Amino acid sequence: MATFFVGMALFLFLNLLAGLIRVVRGPEPPDRMLAAQLLGTTGVGILLLLGEGMGEPALRDVALLFALLAILTVFAFVERPAESEGEAAEEGETA
Repeated sequence: MATFFVGMALFLFLNLLAGLIRVVRGPEPPDRMLAAQLLGTTGVGILLLLGEGMGEPALRDVALLFALLAILTVFAFVERPAESEGEAAEEGETA
């Protein structure tokens, strides 16, 4: 059964590489953010599979930490454009 978990982790890693291409080539910032979320979610899945397949319960803790960090990146991304638009409006009024 451990071979199955490690094999699935390898499959998810290949999907992660495909998502990385989208992060680099993404036409718009939201596309890049969604691809980055895919990387975070896939990374959590890989860690959980490896933790189960290799019998390392500490990898579950690392996966939980990555899941929490992924949530923070979404909040940071959502707040960033609102600040940028507000700054652009202020600059447009003074110019």
